[in-house]
Amino acid sequence: MTGRYDPVEFVYVDDQSSDATPQILAAIAEEDPRVAVLRLKRNYGQTTALAAGFDFASGDIIVSMDGDLQHDPADIPTLLDALEASHCDIVSGWRQKRVDNFIMRRLPSRIANWMMSKLSGVDIHDFGTTFKVYRREIIKDIPLYGEMHRFIPALAAWNGAKIVEVPIRNIVRPGGKSHYGISRTLRVFFDIITIRFLMRYMTRPLHFFGPTGLLGMLVGAAILFVLLMQKIFWGVSIFIQHGPLLVLGMMLCLFGVQLLAVGLVGELLMRTHFESREKPVYRLERVFGASRAPEAPAHAGKNALAAKPVSR
Repeated sequence: MTGRYDPVEFVYVDDQSSDATPQILAAIAEEDPRVAVLRLKRNYGQTTALAAGFDFASGDIIVSMDGDLQHDPADIPTLLDALEASHCDIVSGWRQKRVDNFIMRRLPSRIANWMMSKLSGVDIHDFGTTFKVYRREIIKDIPLYGEMHRFIPALAAWNGAKIVEVPIRNIVRPGGKSHYGISRTLRVFFDIITIRFLMRYMTRPLHFFGPTGLLGMLVGAAILFVLLMQKIFWGVSIFIQHGPLLVLGMMLCLFGVQLLAVGLVGELLMRTHFESREKPVYRLERVFGASRAPEAPAHAGKNALAAKPVSR
């Protein structure tokens, strides 16, 4: 990095390691003023560790990579060159030739990556690797929690980011053992469902719950109406002859009302969220011919900052 990419900073995130990592990193930080070491209070996991590094980083371009030496730093110039050549927002590494076990790692990874690509609409092959290059304004605007680090490209694409994928080397781990295995596939599947919901229905939850709830109410109401007509005109004993159907109609109506109520609560929460935040719901890529800064949104607080026009 020295010489070609100065000024540069190195941020190490120690996710409460139990070996000699803290002492080694402290010694490195004392010798090199460009190095910062963040030691977390406890082991939070990979997503939180990445979020801490992103929050602390101050550069305009941020490179993230794992600390297990499976990412080759020699690939960094390739990723940075692709960022500048394509004028994109994120360059994602692609472990095109993986060296992991096929059954335990590669096969589940291929399935998960295929599902994530289809459901998110982001056409990349490797969502799992953290070896990526980001423009500061993109990654700083993505909240990370749970195990959402693998979905950063999908979340960024939802915010309008342009993503390019570049093949990288996948090196055999020189020591230690990976904690990731086939058992994580099910959790990845649930995360995929979450991301799909957030990308399509976060701003309109009633559109997700409403149709199913309305259908349940209509079907249940139709069943109850038919049973009521039989009782009135033919004197049918509803409880004796159509007991299960009566229960089904009542349950469908209750089910529909509950889904509609959940959708309405979701709409209220999203309305409260967007009206209380200081940032607008849109993001500007560029402003042409502006003689003044755009005004802050009407719902923003008094401390909201107006965006300034930026020329490139």
